[in-house]
Amino acid sequence: MTVSVPSDEVLARLLGTRDEILMSVEERLGLRLVVRGSDIIIPDDDPAIAAALADLLGQFAEMIRRGNGPSLIEIRCALDLLASGEKPDLLPLLDSAICVNNRGKIIRPYTRGQKEYVDAINSNDVVFAIGPAGTGKTYLAVAVAVSILKASRINRIVLVRPVVDAGERLGYLPGDLMEKIEPYIRPLYDAFYDLLPPDKFNRYVEKGVVEIAPLAYMRGRTLNNSFVILDEAQNATKEQMKMFLTRLGQGSKAVLTGDVTQVDLPSGKESGLRVVEGILRGIEGIAFCSLTNSDVVRHDIVQRIVKAYEVYEAGTAFGTFGSNGQDSQALVS
Repeated sequence: MTVSVPSDEVLARLLGTRDEILMSVEERLGLRLVVRGSDIIIPDDDPAIAAALADLLGQFAEMIRRGNGPSLIEIRCALDLLASGEKPDLLPLLDSAICVNNRGKIIRPYTRGQKEYVDAINSNDVVFAIGPAGTGKTYLAVAVAVSILKASRINRIVLVRPVVDAGERLGYLPGDLMEKIEPYIRPLYDAFYDLLPPDKFNRYVEKGVVEIAPLAYMRGRTLNNSFVILDEAQNATKEQMKMFLTRLGQGSKAVLTGDVTQVDLPSGKESGLRVVEGILRGIEGIAFCSLTNSDVVRHDIVQRIVKAYEVYEAGTAFGTFGSNGQDSQALVS
């Protein structure tokens, strides 16, 4: 099967620097592609895979022609979908731009799961995003918040996080309230610094346009015309979750992000994120988005780490792993 590329420039970008895109396709799918002139020849030993790959390469070429990708992340995610038997559909992602960051890069979803998440934020007042590290839960929420702040649809962004140590006891930090909680809020800062010039973000903080607050300090407040992000929501107790959700006032949205496999609450305290879906599922204006390791958009190694831990934890749950992480059946044999 042959894919004809419309121009040498598109072909060069489609193959990638030093053919890195071509090699990624070959490695992931176990195929040997041949480039002749402006044509890419796909072996048709498996006609279904060949047809799907031809369609995918055509989508890549169209993205390049429009001047918007594909990134290595999108290529990896698309190849993972294709290898699992699903048909990647990337072109709708081009129409899902959220904003432009401070380096002029268009910020948009990279995967179908991320697009469903962004669509849910735009269509609902309260959205829960649950999934592993690296799936863009926090970053995309901040990007949407920045975009609607710039459009004057809200007056402020409120960043909230439970102040819970990740398995360590850090003691009392010096300084005022902001200095004490800054280490816990730093991941949210990282997202803002990518989306806004640092001096503009700092002015927003000084003027109260961007507010940072520990979860425990939210009681008794009513937040009107605000975009509220509760990050690391798996570390909110059931009581704190109810308290936070009842803070929303008129014209506000809330996004709660978390990973239920990384709960840092003390023993005996149940995560509010683990039980909230059973309580709120089906209520109009509330959406739950589940992101998976196929939505991981960090370094490739993060996706492999997430998968490895899923296998390990599943094995531990069923008693199939030894104490050193090896399969106990293998140890017996």
